[in-house]
Amino acid sequence: MSVNKYAPHIVLLPEDDANRQIANGFICNINSNAIQVMPNAGGWTKVLNKFTNNYAPDMQKFKERRIVLLIDFDNDKDRLSHVTSKIPNDLKKRVFVLGVLSEPEELKKDTGKSFEDIGKILAKDCSDNTNKLWKHSLLKHNQTELERMLLFVKPFLFGA
Repeated sequence: MSVNKYAPHIVLLPEDDANRQIANGFICNINSNAIQVMPNAGGWTKVLNKFTNNYAPDMQKFKERRIVLLIDFDNDKDRLSHVTSKIPNDLKKRVFVLGVLSEPEELKKDTGKSFEDIGKILAKDCSDNTNKLWKHSLLKHNQTELERMLLFVKPFLFGA
């Protein structure tokens, strides 16, 4: 389903199928009219390229759009700064970079949960103002981006 491009909404660009499944779990119990999961990009560099070439130009027209670049950090401590350096300055407030510190498969193994269940738990944490799973060692590096994102999306995704 497509979102209303002129109303507040968020688009999720997943790196791979594991991230897409987490995103699909996340959107299960929220306002699905205001969030859209796009197809897998095929790698974090491809997420960045798709954002730069396809989505960034549209964001000039659709001022209510926010985008999450859902990537694996592959234990690269410089990945976030590299990705954010490629985001145009006028869009930085509306683009968020989130993901597992290593890869989603490691989080799945560590939690014993399916990717979709991980997404559902992360959404519940957001809705309930808790950080049970977001505080996990493979996710806690997202805290600043998550807080920034929730300021915008909570009212229309979770009704808070």
